[in-house]
Amino acid sequence: MSDFATVQDVINLKRSLTSEEQTRAGYLIPVISNLIRVEAQRTGRDYDQMIAATPILADVAKSVTCDVVIRELNTPGNQLPVASYAEAAGGVSQSYSLPNSSGAIKLWPTDMKALGLKVQKIDALNLMKPRERCF
Repeated sequence: MSDFATVQDVINLKRSLTSEEQTRAGYLIPVISNLIRVEAQRTGRDYDQMIAATPILADVAKSVTCDVVIRELNTPGNQLPVASYAEAAGGVSQSYSLPNSSGAIKLWPTDMKALGLKVQKIDALNLMKPRERCF
């Protein structure tokens, strides 16, 4: 099982990275790749087999992996666990909303949908059928 992206993929698809960010991205990519595999297992699928059956899913997994890496790199570690914060100097103020306030490495619902792992369950309760009684 290989990773779904490389540090070079993050640089090519998203933005240039500092050497510290490249090191951190190198650690994040295998974790995110395995997170995708675990989420697929939760839906009863094997993502590596899905890629083998539909090779274009490899590009989707690469894109999602790069997105999650950038989200992690853009979340300042010294501001956690807040959802937003503000800075002011003189008459100028700036407020920020953090994309990942908990600091947890996680896939967003949009990531799951892109990967084809968003599961919708439809269930119905038949109200017309009499219940069996347990005496």
